[in-house]
Amino acid sequence: MTLSKPAGCVYVVATPIGNLDDLSPRAVRVLREASVLACEDTRRTARLCARFGIGTPRVSLHAHNEKRRLPELLRRLEAGEAVALVSDAGTPLLSDPGARFVRAALEGGFRVVPIPGPSAILAGLVASGLPTRPFTFVGFLPRKGRARADWLDRLRTLPGSIVLFEAPGRVNDTLRDLHKTLGPRPIAVARELTKRFEEILRGRLGELDLPELRGEVTLVVEGCQAGAARGAEEVLAEEEADVQIASLLEEGHSTRDAAGELARRLGISRTEAYRRVLERVKKARAD
Repeated sequence: MTLSKPAGCVYVVATPIGNLDDLSPRAVRVLREASVLACEDTRRTARLCARFGIGTPRVSLHAHNEKRRLPELLRRLEAGEAVALVSDAGTPLLSDPGARFVRAALEGGFRVVPIPGPSAILAGLVASGLPTRPFTFVGFLPRKGRARADWLDRLRTLPGSIVLFEAPGRVNDTLRDLHKTLGPRPIAVARELTKRFEEILRGRLGELDLPELRGEVTLVVEGCQAGAARGAEEVLAEEEADVQIASLLEEGHSTRDAAGELARRLGISRTEAYRRVLERVKKARAD
């Protein structure tokens, strides 16, 4: 069976995260029959191609050249060619380049076809022993500064399990930051997934102090417990309502009109909106 070749098509191909035997027969066929492979690192993809006898031409598509490479790849699509997008490991676009190309292809009216396969996110999650739904994939946290602090704070109220990636040299720093923000929650640290020395360490934040690791690491942390998550959501909802009510009243809306507009904005009943507006008015008068 050969690839159908309509007026240009992008195949987003998942490649092994370690064990080359995880490359699916469908992925091998697509990589062989595509017109070109758009690779995060052509050298890494060359080793994969050598293993499976794939002779398709390769071009680089990484974080530093994606914008510059787009016109060439779009011309190939316009000529009816099939472009296979691959990252160094796993599914492209998940903490890897390619999103700009996929968006441009869709905006140009070209097909985008996923070729599913290996994923460090799912492998780490299902082996962690933590709940698998819901879960949130965060990717790499910002390295430092306010952006990192803000992201860590956001994790506090996320329900379900939280999946992160981290470079081996920064794992212990991230574990300490997570412990400081989240407390002694259960965590699984997965390294060398699908490889010979695969290891998944389980424990609690604040207890694990790891030796120097090799390779990208997947962290799975227990999320906020349901009751605490609901409590945080209710606080945020109340704060948002207060901001909206204050704004509406400052704009000169009557109590009834403010309640109607609040109900529309927040998707709550007019009765509930009216109750909140009255409470806000009474509080303002008492102050």
